[in-house]
Parts: sequence; structure tokens; C-alpha cells
Amino acid sequence: MAPISTPQTPFGRVLTAMVTPFTADGALDLDGAQRLAVHLVDAGNDGLVVNGTTGESPTTSDAEKDQLVRAVLEAVGDRAHVVAGIGTNDTRHSVELARTAERSGAHGLLAVTPYYNKPPQEGLFRHFTAIADATGLPVMLYDIPGRSGVPIDTETLVRLAEHPRIVANKDAKGDLGRAGWAIARSGLAWYSGDDMLNLPLLSVGAVGFVSVVGHVVTPDLRALIEAYTGGDVQKATEIHQKLLPVFTGMFRTQGVITTKAALALQGLPAGPLRLPLVELTAQETAQLKIDLAAGGVEL
Repeated sequence: MAPISTPQTPFGRVLTAMVTPFTADGALDLDGAQRLAVHLVDAGNDGLVVNGTTGESPTTSDAEKDQLVRAVLEAVGDRAHVVAGIGTNDTRHSVELARTAERSGAHGLLAVTPYYNKPPQEGLFRHFTAIADATGLPVMLYDIPGRSGVPIDTETLVRLAEHPRIVANKDAKGDLGRAGWAIARSGLAWYSGDDMLNLPLLSVGAVGFVSVVGHVVTPDLRALIEAYTGGDVQKATEIHQKLLPVFTGMFRTQGVITTKAALALQGLPAGPLRLPLVELTAQETAQLKIDLAAGGVEL
């Protein structure tokens, strides 16, 4: 049974886009995934996104994706929203993944903009509609043109919001003006997908975060959003400013790389990366330690 949600916060407020732990030989580490999921929920996450980009979804098989969803649901599914990333640049494949995630018990779907093939807006509309039509699960769109090459235009978001199962958007567009208009016109529940903009996006109507830095600072993210929604903007700003070194450090290079390094420094399950991602150098690891310490992260 899925945790309690509201139309305003269909997936909760603080979610972490979880890495996929691997064993030393590169195999899926389901025990590690469960231990990490429990740690993240205990830290204050309302939900976890699995099989997203931070979960190295481009290099995990469909079978591994299904195993991971099931394992995380078993570990925390009664306490947190488990949202399955099902986005690909092949609509039929995304529909298959969505149906598999529903059969496995996922509470929702994250559907990223199709990447590389650069479809027009009508193609995006039909792609996301096909996914939403395929299951009974609520869908969070994921707008990240820096990776996909194509933004979801505001008019397209407004059209998509008419679908009863398209309920939210993860915004990594980096455009506060467009976000404000899209939130006002679409009515979608808006989640920040760019940690540096968590607080600014709240100010234009976002309801929560789908975070990478949540792996290491979930209590701070929880305190930030509770301060803001409670009317203490000064406290929220102070927390945001405290976290600036963490935001910077975790994205000096690709976020999965730094996240797995940070988890390893804390003795938490992570394991190696799958190519084409590679480990931090010793110098990069030393800088990450400095950045995390400057933001109050204990290692």
C-alpha cells in the first residue's frame, strides 16, 4: 500500500533519486540497495526514485530494473513512495517498462523526455500520453533539456496536465520564469530536479524536490522545505546557503560519480560504476571531502 499523498504533493515533498549499488564485480547489489533505501527513508525522505539517471538506468537491464524496484518496495514500500524510472527514447520500450513497474507494485512512474532523437512537441505529447495510458499509476514527467536535447514547452505541459494520471513534473530546465508560468497554467505538482534551485523553485510554486544531494543531506532538505512552507523564509535561506558547498561539490563532475564516492566515504552501499562512468581521481575525492565538510556533512 502506497504512503499517504495529496493532489498537491502526490509523491511527498522530499525524494532522493537513488543510486543503484553494485557489487565489487559490477553485479546488481540488491541487499545494498535495500540497506541504502532504508537509510534514506530513515533520514527523512518521503520517497525514492529508482532506475533514474542517477540509478545508472542507461546501463542496467530491464530485468535488473525490475529486481531493483521489487527489492526497494520490499524494504521501504510501506513507508515511502517508490517511483520507478521508465523513460527511454523508444515509446514502446517505455510502455513495457511502465507495465512491468506496475506489476511489480511501484507507486508511480518517472518519465524523462526522450533523448537523442529530438522529437517535436507533438511527439513528446504522444509519447507521454502513451505511457500514461498504459497503466493506472500516476506519472511524473521529467523535463531536462540539457540531457535530452529538447525541452517540454509550456503549452505541451498544459496539454499533458489534462491527462488524469499525469500529475507532476520534475523540473531540471533551469528557467524560473518558464517554471512559474507552467506551474500557474498547468496545475501540475512541481518538483525541483536541480538541487541548486530547490529554494528558488519553491518561491514560484514548487512543492518538493527530487534530489541527488539527498543522499547526504536529506535532514537539511527536510528542514529547508518545512521552514519555507511554515513561513520562515529566512531560515530556509540560511539552510540553502549552508548547503551551497554541497551543491557545488556534488556536481563538479557527473552526479552519480560524486554520489557513489560520497556514499563510500560514509560507509554506505554504493559500489563501483558501470562504464562509461568512471571513479573519481584521488584529487577529485579530496576536493569532494572539502566541499562536503564545508556544507556540514560528516564523513
